[in-house]
Amino acid sequence: MAISIKTKLGTLVVGAVLLTSGLALVAIRTSTEFRYITIFAMIATLLITQFVAQSLTAPLDEMNHVAGSISRGDFSRRVRGADRRDELGDLASTINRMADDLEAVDRHRKELVANVSHELRTPIAALRALLENVVDGVSAADPETMRTALKQTERLGRLVETLLDLSRLDNGVVTLRRSRFEVWPYLSGILREANLAASQRGLSSTSGLHRRTDVHLHLDVSPPELTAHADAERLHQVMANLIDNAVKHSPPHGRVTVRARRGPYPDSVDLEVADEGPGIPESERHKVFERFNRGTVPAQQGPGSDGGTGLGLAIARWAVDLHGGHIGVAESSRGCRIRLTLPGSLPPRD
Repeated sequence: MAISIKTKLGTLVVGAVLLTSGLALVAIRTSTEFRYITIFAMIATLLITQFVAQSLTAPLDEMNHVAGSISRGDFSRRVRGADRRDELGDLASTINRMADDLEAVDRHRKELVANVSHELRTPIAALRALLENVVDGVSAADPETMRTALKQTERLGRLVETLLDLSRLDNGVVTLRRSRFEVWPYLSGILREANLAASQRGLSSTSGLHRRTDVHLHLDVSPPELTAHADAERLHQVMANLIDNAVKHSPPHGRVTVRARRGPYPDSVDLEVADEGPGIPESERHKVFERFNRGTVPAQQGPGSDGGTGLGLAIARWAVDLHGGHIGVAESSRGCRIRLTLPGSLPPRD
């Protein structure tokens, strides 16, 4: 049973009064001088008060030291006594949770800086080497060389665009422009863009480029007149990323299927992107939508396959969450199947 500090202090006061009263009664019955009784009562009361005060102030001193360490950037220390069943135990638990959260934020910040630095270094180093060769006369500034330089520049642009999206997400400044549109022509347009980009220079998206021309894209919408109510631009970003990932992980001459079905609520839509690749291990499914996570399953090395930044699925989850929907890895007997639900008109709350 939890005993509050107020109860402990009240018990201390009552105990001191009872002790003094009891000693006074003893003095009256034994004819002991009151000065001795008074001195003894004061000493006993002070000892009891000191014991109780020590049990209350020692945790506060420790909390003060831990809070000071946290303010200096040391998130490794924790407060003992979080199992106490009083207000000090609650405060210790709160401080420890705050330290855990700050430690996680600091770790993510360091990982973000390291990953962004790595992602920026690769295209910058390639572009610098290319331009140095051109300046030194080792390579000619022919169209092929310029196309290579353009590819690295586009990769930098995609990464910067993605980081800007993440910054807007973290600052909460992104708004949705919802509209009603037909799903079949909308998804058909996205697949045409993917096929066209693959046949030319590559599919431009936040997750990277692919030049896979051997993967077949298939669209399955039922009913054909299905409509959705969402931000078309943000949803385009989601579907482009999912299709891009599915294509990159598909086997040679594989098949990527995009499905759309009516959801359980008015205007809600269920969308799926399925491939025939190696799939995602169950132990990693909860991490695939984290920033800079590439997983342990390598992309298929088909014609024109390319790696990404590990931000595409994080952006996809952000856009779906912005709609109030849900995205996740669905069970599949073959390959990987990503399913997302856009709620449309939300059901009434109970």
